[in-house]
Amino acid sequence: MARRCEICGKGPTRGNNVSHANNRTKKIVLPNLQVVRAKVGGSTRRIKVCTRCLRSNRVEKAVS
Repeated sequence: MARRCEICGKGPTRGNNVSHANNRTKKIVLPNLQVVRAKVGGSTRRIKVCTRCLRSNRVEKAVS
């Protein structure tokens, strides 16, 4: 399963953990994804959406 928002396409980013001694190790920062029942093209689907898209009302939630 892809860790990617189905609305805006936000996905994992890569970078370094940097210690006080300037040692660098790889890290991955994952987006905050939620599985939501939403209306997509007139039908109800379960999609993975980042919380920024939920907060900005880019997703119309399905009424249960």
